[in-house]
Amino acid sequence: MIEYHKPVLLNESVDGLNIVPEGIYVDLTYGSGGHSKEILKRLKGGKLIAFDQDIEAKQNAINDKRFVFINGNFRFFKNFLLYLGFQKVNGIIADLGVSSHHFDEKNRGFSFRNSGSLDMRMNSSSKITAAHLVNTLSTEKLSNIFFTFGEIHNSRNVAALIEKVRNSKPIETTFDLCDALLPLTPKGKENKFLAKVFQALRIVVNDELNALSEMLLQTSEMLRADGRLVVITYHSLEDRLVKNYFRSGNFEGKIKSDLYGNIIGLPFSIINNKVITPNNEEINKNSRARSAKLRIAKKNG
Repeated sequence: MIEYHKPVLLNESVDGLNIVPEGIYVDLTYGSGGHSKEILKRLKGGKLIAFDQDIEAKQNAINDKRFVFINGNFRFFKNFLLYLGFQKVNGIIADLGVSSHHFDEKNRGFSFRNSGSLDMRMNSSSKITAAHLVNTLSTEKLSNIFFTFGEIHNSRNVAALIEKVRNSKPIETTFDLCDALLPLTPKGKENKFLAKVFQALRIVVNDELNALSEMLLQTSEMLRADGRLVVITYHSLEDRLVKNYFRSGNFEGKIKSDLYGNIIGLPFSIINNKVITPNNEEINKNSRARSAKLRIAKKNG
């Protein structure tokens, strides 16, 4: 069994699903199955369908007649469910972000702390890698990536430096990239800066924000009335999408109203108006939980 990571906010998130003992539930980010196992504990019958685009997660599949594992990207979960005959479900959970397994697996290239191939693919069968991006994209495109998805203000300088280095030698490993960026890496803030660079590349390699947007739109179609949607985010870009969609039914966060001023187009009601975060005890046990934010919503009838 591959240990992906300790499930973050485990009880709080599964409590948020408000489990119906005979209900149908979906875990969109299976990993090592931490949330799924807790859901199955609370189900008497029912069904749990779990998704993960990383084929390695299949090694962790639970042997239980109530459980179905699907190796696929959650952006397609609606089609998979309909194909399996599930028209509506009682609850959906998604624990976004990179697992500890991916960070610790050196050759997956997700961490600047480990030397390995500059890969960053969640789905190892995908064609585009982070190395491909940094070695082939124009300075302008790289700058846009670092500014938009890493919120790096000197993104043009970062992109220009990468272009200068790659013209002498291809950037093929995580440490190649870190070394290339040394002249622009702020002293005392090395980890924060490199985390932003790696985050930006990872988001583009895996098309994460588009996948998240597509997934969220499908949840309102697939949930029963009063069904629960539980999402854990780890950075501001994905959290903004989730927060806006929960509040307004769109990703801009704009509340829409009809000619009479009545609010329309709200697929969800927010359960926790104040975002739920890990307590100090959980953060001390699992430092990677520190940036987690849990949001819970209920499907309007």
